Amino acid sequence: MTEPVREQMVHDGLEPCPYLEGQVSRMPLRWQFQDLAPAEVDASLAAGDRRVGRMLYRTRCPACSACQPLRIPVAEFVPSRSQRRVLRRNRDLRIELAPATYSDEKLALYNRHKMERGLGEEEKPMSRRGYEGWFLRSCVRTREMRYYRGDRLIGVGILDLGARDTSSVYFYFDPDESHRSLGTLSVLVEVEWLRRAGGRYHYLGLYVADCRHLNYKARFFPHERLIDGRWMRFPARDAPAVPAPGEAGPTG
Repeated sequence: MTEPVREQMVHDGLEPCPYLEGQVSRMPLRWQFQDLAPAEVDASLAAGDRRVGRMLYRTRCPACSACQPLRIPVAEFVPSRSQRRVLRRNRDLRIELAPATYSDEKLALYNRHKMERGLGEEEKPMSRRGYEGWFLRSCVRTREMRYYRGDRLIGVGILDLGARDTSSVYFYFDPDESHRSLGTLSVLVEVEWLRRAGGRYHYLGLYVADCRHLNYKARFFPHERLIDGRWMRFPARDAPAVPAPGEAGPTG
């Protein structure tokens, strides 16, 4: 019996890098005809995949390797002193884990976050169709964490769930609440949730050292980065990287 086609390349081209000025990026998009089983999600993340809608991609840039997938081994993670302060600063917030859904309130918050923080200066505000297509029409089990101050929604984190691992797809928040360091808070909350669930790795997406919107991810220790096809462990600040334990590296 012929195996069903699992995926199809729908885009593969060169374009300006969204993270580093003057660089050229290549991020082939692979449409997924079938939902991924939880174990397949774990394997996909370990191979360096990211998700947008029903598509997966890995960077394949012709002359740059600055993008490094980054993950946190949740059982070993220890928050720093400054990260513990972020937790204390936000003890007044209410956090809910729920199915990922659409609302006008979430779309407005997403667009405020994107436009007011300089993440979409040359783009139009996202539409409902775009929001649902990017985040909610998923090929994996997707949930969201909602952050409330009283009854007011001030942050939303989109999460993909595997068998043992999770992936932070996107986090957006009210720019008026920037003093709370909600981006850092979301990582701490997601890591702790997965640790309590007995999970293994929480993936934070791509780390780029020279991109201010992405380099904060390396402030969580220990963490691992996929470098030249191998996961490397960064045990502490200023400590040398070592091969991650038990990792043979991705295939394909």
